[in-house]
Amino acid sequence: MAGRRYFIAGTPFEAPELAPGLYIVATPIGNLRDMTLRGLEVLAAADVVYCEDTRESLKLLEHYGIATPRKALHEHNERALVETILADLGRGARIALISDAGTPLLSDPGFPLVRAARQAGLPVVAAPGASALLAALAVAGLPTDAFSFHGFLPAKDGPRDTTLRGLAGVRETLVFYESPRRLGETLGAMATAFGGDRAAVVALELTKKFERVARGTLAELAAQFAVGDTKGEAVIVVAGAPDIVADADEWQAALAQAMDTQPLRAAVDEIAARFNLKRKEVYDAALALKAER
Repeated sequence: MAGRRYFIAGTPFEAPELAPGLYIVATPIGNLRDMTLRGLEVLAAADVVYCEDTRESLKLLEHYGIATPRKALHEHNERALVETILADLGRGARIALISDAGTPLLSDPGFPLVRAARQAGLPVVAAPGASALLAALAVAGLPTDAFSFHGFLPAKDGPRDTTLRGLAGVRETLVFYESPRRLGETLGAMATAFGGDRAAVVALELTKKFERVARGTLAELAAQFAVGDTKGEAVIVVAGAPDIVADADEWQAALAQAMDTQPLRAAVDEIAARFNLKRKEVYDAALALKAER
């Protein structure tokens, strides 16, 4: 492993010897200076770096003077490569895995490989660093004590809207990724599903020169991003559902109405989500209503 180097501002550094294993290395989400020292050491000392896109990763490696061989691992070939990589790890290889930006596996390839390596009893090591998810949460000004990450929503309207309706009653902060071309449409769908007055934040171009963080209600943000060109993938952070004590007469009347047009279980799910109720409470009420009928 001797001679594996990386450079910072033209100054060379020797990477220490790396123990065998699979290293999950976070890379910058925009600003190349956000690369960690440990991440540089791993990339320089590894036998090979598996990249989501070898051309994109070359920019980072060249910036730091790292000459480690690169191979592609993406959503179209990762399952086919798992056995080959496991065999290399079994022989004591030192393998680094990176995505185009941020932490691998978060809406990026890598999960089948990490799962297989763990099941095979092979070492898997995290070299943490930049993450668009955490960066957006840190600057959003919304509660961070409890949150859930939902990645990219389905591209088609029907599945997307169904997913959002299922999240309408969730009280923890919600985090999503979205492409710039669908941003306005998605915000509009969120306003419909969650209510237009729900607080939210849209973070664009995080850590880059033209970083932009827009705050407002979902209705305001939907209108803001409905027109014009948006650049860079977005992180959408949405406040959780408010704590509301549902009026019993109101939700039971809504349940009766829902049961007129839907199967019992579907009606229960809808009312529980809409009124932030425990499903068992709604289910018991539905059974009682069904017996009365």
